[in-house]
Amino acid sequence: MNRCLAMIFALFLTVLTVSSTCIAAPNEWVHFTLEPAHGGAGLHASFWKENGSHNDNNWSTSFMPTQLAGLDLAGFHAAGTRPLRFAIVREAGRLDCAGDGGNSLARGNCSFTPDPGFAQLLASRGIGRPTREQTFGLMAIDAHRSLIDALASARYPMPSIDNLMALTALGVTSDYIGGLSRVGYRPQSIDTLIQFKALNITPEWIGGLVKIGYANVPGDELVQLKAMNITPDFITGFDRIGYRHLPVDALVQLKAVGVTPEFARAVVADRRTMPPVNELVEAKVLGHFLRR
Repeated sequence: MNRCLAMIFALFLTVLTVSSTCIAAPNEWVHFTLEPAHGGAGLHASFWKENGSHNDNNWSTSFMPTQLAGLDLAGFHAAGTRPLRFAIVREAGRLDCAGDGGNSLARGNCSFTPDPGFAQLLASRGIGRPTREQTFGLMAIDAHRSLIDALASARYPMPSIDNLMALTALGVTSDYIGGLSRVGYRPQSIDTLIQFKALNITPEWIGGLVKIGYANVPGDELVQLKAMNITPDFITGFDRIGYRHLPVDALVQLKAVGVTPEFARAVVADRRTMPPVNELVEAKVLGHFLRR
């Protein structure tokens, strides 16, 4: 099971890293379109660079109008066409865009300016000095110094630039890191922290396990439980029929083959002794009930 999870997360991290890197690679100009967001009050922006004879979409996201500094929103929506400008200003750098807008649509070009202070921060913290492409990616996903400070305060090893992108893209914040600490968890590695967030292992979910007697479960076992969507109700269902405080590997084995508390109850029936977990698994896999 651990080897399988390692392969899954290695693939996840590879995909996320490639996506974060491909966000960046701006040349002199980054082209944009701006239009109303579907089903919301915000605006949807797409940014891309030209690559040879075709365009590669690199970054597409939604903004509230106030996040686009200097945007003439009334002019954007008004009939006709007029010059339009706006800027996206973030800790890693800024994107200054200009073009033509009107009738709720705008097109044009942007220039990117890295923030030298943010690049120096990454270098001084041992994360590394980002390339222009990496800096663009950090700006696009809105990386913050507060996350770097939270990692340092919790005594995590400093992430690589790619891992910082992964943490930011997944929405890891200082509040999330602090919440894990309050329930007694500080994953030993950045990769494990990424796994926690990718699987939505929250302080509240951990608290639910603590309430049913599963306190101080090792981080890798929490990952296994969450990856298999094993809930406190699933665990207590086995408790009620006599399988008290099953170890994590047994719970994972049961869930992997679809053994539910209801199935186990039917297998147990009026047996004098409880069959071991491996016999429950065998009964499920082979599709028959055990002899009494």
